Amino acid sequence: MKRLIVLLSIVTLFVTGCSVSKLDSSDIGKNMKTLLSKNVHLYNVFYDGYKYYLPKGISFVDKEEYNAILKDEDNNIYYLYVDAISYYHKAKNDYEENDNSHYSRKLNYNKKNGYIQIDEIDHKYFIQFVFNYAKFEAYVDKKDLVPVINNMCSILRTIKFNDAVLDSLIGENALDYKEEDYTLFKADSSKESFLDVVEREETDLYKKDLEDEKIELDY
Repeated sequence: MKRLIVLLSIVTLFVTGCSVSKLDSSDIGKNMKTLLSKNVHLYNVFYDGYKYYLPKGISFVDKEEYNAILKDEDNNIYYLYVDAISYYHKAKNDYEENDNSHYSRKLNYNKKNGYIQIDEIDHKYFIQFVFNYAKFEAYVDKKDLVPVINNMCSILRTIKFNDAVLDSLIGENALDYKEEDYTLFKADSSKESFLDVVEREETDLYKKDLEDEKIELDY
């Protein structure tokens, strides 16, 4: 009987002591605070100099060094750039909030900073999300805005750099990077250029899907 009481006490402790924060289906700011405030040490993607965690439901379309194209289960495309050079040189966040944007905020959680800016273009939303020396861009429908940003938060908060590796990669080429213009925090991406890239990538993906669907017949 005493053993049963002890076991029940332990179960109760775990149930009451480990709470899961619920995300709001409409509140971007509240969700970002909930997600970015947590230190998460999970990793399943590893590169030279950095690593991060890719949540379930997010997959790679393409990846090359510091760039990656991701896709979620609703076929939203995410463009990710990890700026190891800005991290190595500890570039400062000089972003200023934009009152003309649909949503614009500077971010600072767990000694990591950045910003998010969302602009409405042709009834869709162009997201620029910088945090922890990485930048996401996406162009999505309104209904997908909150879940896409939640996914971005879940990835950006886990990015972890390896100083020793970066020192060997970037330190040896310090002269090459001396004149580097750190634009990660300036929200100066060309929307027109980005949308051209989106259209081109979506066309390429469509062509690839058609190729994948072809069935070779033996006669």
